[in-house]
Amino acid sequence: MGKKIKIIHVVGARPNFMKVAPLIKELSQDSQTNNLLVHTGQHYDQKMSAVFFEELALPEPDINLEVGSGSHAEQTAQIMLHFEPVLLEYRPDWVVVYGDVNSTLACTLVASKLQVQVAHVEAGVRSFDRSMPEEINRILTDAISDLLFTPAREANYNLQREGIIEEKIHFVGNIMVDTLLTSIEKAGNRQAWQRWNLAPQSYAVLTLHRVSNVDETNTFRDLLSAIEDISKWLPVIFPIHPRTAKRLAEFGLSELLQRSSGLVLVEPLGYMDFLSLISQAKFVLTDSGSLQAETTMLSIPCLTMRTNTEWNVTVDQGSNYMVGTNKQEIIHQARAIMDGAGKHWSIPELWDGKTAQRITQVLLNQG
Repeated sequence: MGKKIKIIHVVGARPNFMKVAPLIKELSQDSQTNNLLVHTGQHYDQKMSAVFFEELALPEPDINLEVGSGSHAEQTAQIMLHFEPVLLEYRPDWVVVYGDVNSTLACTLVASKLQVQVAHVEAGVRSFDRSMPEEINRILTDAISDLLFTPAREANYNLQREGIIEEKIHFVGNIMVDTLLTSIEKAGNRQAWQRWNLAPQSYAVLTLHRVSNVDETNTFRDLLSAIEDISKWLPVIFPIHPRTAKRLAEFGLSELLQRSSGLVLVEPLGYMDFLSLISQAKFVLTDSGSLQAETTMLSIPCLTMRTNTEWNVTVDQGSNYMVGTNKQEIIHQARAIMDGAGKHWSIPELWDGKTAQRITQVLLNQG
């Protein structure tokens, strides 16, 4: 029997948890691997972190760095300082990082400088907007990783244009889809919409948290004004992100939300409840990246309130509409969907629930 492959998986924020769960499950079934889960603590409250481990049947983190919040520089630096001793103690063969959060880049930098191989899951996606902190994290992580697992063919092309050699790049599909497909039946059984006395297809769901949207007073006000108008003819359920709630109070915009009885603010939801809610929505309004992919899989129209996206495949092939931050355009597209107008869409290639299997095979082949 050969030496076991030691792998450290790094998670830090809510989207990472849906990505790591199927891969740890798949790798743990193979006696060749020894998996260690490190939670950086970038998201640390119950609704944004702990409940996801419980619902996704993720093992408790072996190590929690508990870095908490802070500026991008503070958070990245703290993660690096706390992660380095972990690497020096455990000496893994691979560090696997996920997505584009600060934890992803910070741990990649530490591993690379200690000459530990890094595999990046969800590599190559690009918004081509370097004002987004996540875009910087993506570009730098991909530049110094040893294996790049991409969710769409366009991601391969992005990496090749950046000069990354083809041998590092593996098109494996979207790992979030693995989690969604194994969870959708259980989530649907929860019928979360009934909490608000709603019926399937009789409401919309809103998420809003991007710095460019909620930290700019005028932009934030315009978005809320559009949502207020929509909520007059369709109830809108709004699980509010802590950042967004803070900005609402700071900017004195809470009154905008209180004017419409059709807009329902709720606490952040766990994965299963949120999946249940969006699966039966008439449409979703969001500035999230992961939600653009999830709605495409569920064939739910998604109005993305941004001027660009890293998930272009969901616009080209899926159910995603880029509506920007213009109030009239948001309302126009929402009305069009209500009237039954819209495009045809399909499920992107390899979004089939087998991404973790493909990643596992590549990692095991590395020896």
